[in-house]
Amino acid sequence: QVQVVESGGDLVQPGGSLRLSCTASGFTFSTAIVRWFRQAPGKERELIAHINADGSALVTDSVKGRFTISRDNAKNTAYLQMNSLKPEDTAMYYCNPYLNFAHHYWGQGTLVTVSS
Repeated sequence: QVQVVESGGDLVQPGGSLRLSCTASGFTFSTAIVRWFRQAPGKERELIAHINADGSALVTDSVKGRFTISRDNAKNTAYLQMNSLKPEDTAMYYCNPYLNFAHHYWGQGTLVTVSS
């Protein structure tokens, strides 16, 4: 049974930091591309970062220099380190381990709120 669980979301002040975690089971995590999406209220879900099985990674321009994606295959976990948070980063954050078009999995999301 596949499980994907995100955690680490919280209320944080502008300029603050959070680290999100994504822990998965039920498939070979080390072979998956892990993608982080976010969805702000009233907006579409957007891809903000991904990390490949070989550890190479990419983040979208809107978070470049502030967010870092990483993974620990021994723990079946991926991370999203978020620094210098802005109010516009407020969103539900989702992890999506991707094996192929027919096999990719979603967690329930974790809420990040950036507000003073």
